[in-house]
Amino acid sequence: MSLFERFPMLDCIRDDINDAFEMLAATYENGGKVFCCGNGGSCADADHIVGELMKSFKLKREIDDKFKRSLLDFGTDGELLAQTLEGALPAISLNSHNALSSAFANDKDPNMVYAQILYGLAVPGDTLIALSTSGNSLNCYYAAVTAKAIGVNVIAFTGANDSRLSGIADVTIKVPETETYKVQELHLPVYHWLCAMLEERFFTKSLTAL
Repeated sequence: MSLFERFPMLDCIRDDINDAFEMLAATYENGGKVFCCGNGGSCADADHIVGELMKSFKLKREIDDKFKRSLLDFGTDGELLAQTLEGALPAISLNSHNALSSAFANDKDPNMVYAQILYGLAVPGDTLIALSTSGNSLNCYYAAVTAKAIGVNVIAFTGANDSRLSGIADVTIKVPETETYKVQELHLPVYHWLCAMLEERFFTKSLTAL
């Protein structure tokens, strides 16, 4: 069953979800990586997205044959790794750098922590996913500004209202709710489906329609 059959209220943002998918797919096709950030429940969602991209989600993901052969040069340990490792779509959570985040927040400005980490890791052609139910979280907004200055694509997940993030993002997924927990409830099926579509694109070459 498609995303829009299960969540018909999302049909109004079908084009934005498709645009986000195409942007993420192009990022990976061109050798890029994805960064995610958010606060509170959206911080957990950012980590969740990274988890779905970096290991098998719905499908079995084989590792690259060349890499598998290289592992086998290391005997039984390499064989175990070759049997266990899974294909990954490179993704990094900007939330998960506690020492760096606390040091920069203490020395400089806590609202610019995500921007600092992104500046140190991102290159043109990468993509940032910024999740903010209001769309106005300063740390996510500053990360988006930094991303645009670098040449990084920006996908924003927000609620229905116009916001700082929607004003700067390349694609904004404005789910049709405004109350925080209701916005987050609709973000989850959207990013789950994006992760599932990306997995199908890169690990089966057979894409299931939305």
